[in-house]
Amino acid sequence: MIDPKDPMSVGGAAYRRSSPHRRAVIEQFEIFMGFLAFWGLVLLAVTVWLEVTGQFALGWALGLLAVALAMAGLWALRRKVLRGEKNEFKG
Repeated sequence: MIDPKDPMSVGGAAYRRSSPHRRAVIEQFEIFMGFLAFWGLVLLAVTVWLEVTGQFALGWALGLLAVALAMAGLWALRRKVLRGEKNEFKG
């Protein structure tokens, strides 16, 4: 049973119930989130390396923060799109 209040129930069944257009939009979100995740890991590695070696890492850390905030925003927007099935235009 899917509980709409449960944040972990947004994937599987809700995705399968979605229209093909909505699924395509969600897949685009996931592709972009994967792209951001890759660069987030790169920025994390660079930031950690610079901190360990005692170099200036503030700019890299701020870049990592920006990527993390962008991913959180995309995740929230993806959930909103996925849950917005009742507002979809049927035409």
